[in-house]
Amino acid sequence: MSTETTGAAPAGAVKALVMADVAARAGVSHQTVSRVVNDHPNVAAPTRERVQRAIAELGYRPNTAARALVTGSSRTIGLITINVNQYGPAQTLIGLEAAARAAGYSLSVAILDDASLADMQAAVDRFLAQSVDAIVLHTASSPAVEALRSLDPPVPVIAVQMGAEEVRPTVTVGQEAGARLAVAHLLGLGHATVHHFAGPAFSLEAQRREVGWRAELTEAGAVVPEVLHGDWWPTSGHAAGLALAARIAAGESVTAVFAGNDQMALGLMVGLREAGLQVPRDVSVVGFDDVPEAAFFTPPLTTVRQDFAELGRRGVELVLAQLAGEDALPDQVEPELVVRASTGPPRG
Repeated sequence: MSTETTGAAPAGAVKALVMADVAARAGVSHQTVSRVVNDHPNVAAPTRERVQRAIAELGYRPNTAARALVTGSSRTIGLITINVNQYGPAQTLIGLEAAARAAGYSLSVAILDDASLADMQAAVDRFLAQSVDAIVLHTASSPAVEALRSLDPPVPVIAVQMGAEEVRPTVTVGQEAGARLAVAHLLGLGHATVHHFAGPAFSLEAQRREVGWRAELTEAGAVVPEVLHGDWWPTSGHAAGLALAARIAAGESVTAVFAGNDQMALGLMVGLREAGLQVPRDVSVVGFDDVPEAAFFTPPLTTVRQDFAELGRRGVELVLAQLAGEDALPDQVEPELVVRASTGPPRG
């Protein structure tokens, strides 16, 4: 017995939509549909609108692999990031995805455990196999910048929040400027100096905030106290609050603290409160990031706001500039001081 194979779909199966279906609905040729899908300029506006309406009515989705073969573009940006369990990195990812989508691109994400060269190279290789148009690197660690020097993929690469201007085109939030805003605010309230509870030493963001803190104190002629380091989490802030309270009880003057991020500032204020101190009556506290909960801390937290949506938008702008063959100059998003009830003049 012989069996004859036909192209008919099994009973009950839904036939996949193809460009010919869109062409039939819009009353145009297959080539015209292809031009519209691939953003070709030589299509009359009424025809383009008719094709787009047919695409929407049918729910047609272009085959991205086939489109990449035709156009040489997958309309995809690869993002390599690390430790998105923190507010800042997570919001930067969200900002990049929204900006890429608005520009007509999708975002393919690789989340790494660390910034080793081997892991970053493996992520780059996976993206190249997907025919991405460009790669964005986002991680604020010193090892990542060193690894970045060794990467040389055949597509544009930009860095976000890494401060690797000498290596790749980059866009950052002004970390030093933000720290200066925090310190200037506290000095302006009358505090003789400002203690700093910084993030981990390997973090580029923590390093730059410390540079800004130190520079503002030095220019004001204020004493530069020893830096305390935490791990970005409230538990380390809580321990620092208890340690500072013990130093205050021993007679040391600590009236103002600039914390490296809002989560550590929260733990810090809880530790001070448990030790019998009040914020801001005894110690003023400033954070960094402006997490959504900062306005509801007890007391509401004075902090430095980072505009992650703008960071993402400018990051994608750098990508598009690179793809267009234009100069992609380093860019910086300016931070903003948000004053709330956790800061005030020193007692007495």
